[in-house]
This record gives sequence, C-alpha cells and structure tokens, in this order.
Amino acid sequence: MIKVLVVDNHPIVTTGFQLLFQEHEDIKVIGTVATGVAIFEFVRRHDVDIIISEIELPELNGITALRAIKKEHNHINIIMFSYHPEEIYAISSIKAGASGYVSKFEPVDVIIKAIKTAHDGDIYLSEKMSKHLKYNDTKNSKARIYKRLSTREVEVLKLLSSGKKNKEIAQELDINEKTVSTYKARLFKKLNVTNLIDLVNQGKQLEIS
Repeated sequence: MIKVLVVDNHPIVTTGFQLLFQEHEDIKVIGTVATGVAIFEFVRRHDVDIIISEIELPELNGITALRAIKKEHNHINIIMFSYHPEEIYAISSIKAGASGYVSKFEPVDVIIKAIKTAHDGDIYLSEKMSKHLKYNDTKNSKARIYKRLSTREVEVLKLLSSGKKNKEIAQELDINEKTVSTYKARLFKKLNVTNLIDLVNQGKQLEIS
C-alpha cells in the first residue's frame, strides 16, 4: 500500500483526495495538512511514501518545503500538484528534487499514474511536458527562458510578481534581504529588463499560458 500525505490549504482538494482513495487497493491517504510547516511534524510522526503538495501554501511555499524535506527524508517522493503552468514550474520542481509535477487541470487517472510512477522511483511528467523539454530549441519559448533561471530565481520572480517586497520575500524564503537583492539583479540581467515594473510584467507574461 502506498501511503500518501496531501498538502493543500483548500479543504475541497484534501477532501477530494480522501474520497478518491477511500477504497483504492494500492493507494491510501494517511493524512492531510494545510501548510508547508505542518508537513515536517507529520512526516516525523508517520511513515509516508508520497507527498502530494501544492506550491502556493501558507507559512512556507511548496518548493521551499520540498527542498527541506528531501534533506531530512530523502526516501519520501514528492509530487507537486498545482494550478501553475507546468511548462514553468515543472522544471523548477524537478530541479528542487520533486518526483513529478501534475497540473490541477488534469483528470483523476493522471494523479494516480503519477503516484505509482514516483513510488517506483521514476519521475512523472506529462507527455506534453516531456516533448516540450526535448524541443527546447524553440526561440522565445517560456520553457527556454525559465530553464535559464535557477529554482530560487523562479521563486523570487514569482513572489515579486505577486507584489511582495524584499523583506517579505526574505522572510518567506528564509534568506536575508541582501540575498534577495542579488537574485533580483540576476533576474534583471537574465530577463533583459532594467527596472522592477518591467521585471514584474515579464514575470506575469511568462506565467500566462
């Protein structure tokens, strides 16, 4: 039996997972939590095989939590399950140590396939995403732009695009403000912009898909 922890701050999502796997012969949801911080306490108390986590979480975002969990519990495989565009965030998630990325727009059988794939030690990506990565020579593609960015740079860009200030970003990512400024400078250079407004607009445009 594959033991799954679901991390999402929307009750309809966590309840949906519990109902979906209530009588499944291979997969069991052994718990749900609503914040990134709550994951750590749960995995210390319970034997978890797979974590399915949203990226947008209170207190600690999913990718930051992913990195920390993999350091402490490398045997746990983590699937990011989010509404964010997969051509942008799938790459960042896999770089951070995820075993897969599933869009919330996918049908139920996809998440089941992803869980089994991750449990077998492989990485799950949609067929579309796999093909997208193979053809990364396409000029001006979003994936090509984002592949030039580190996982942390993507996180900083995302938080800047949501309107957060340097201090807020530093607190959320557990880094100092000077480091945030360094990442911003790198983003200016890599995205070829000269001011914060253009940087934020670039981030929002790239996220539209």
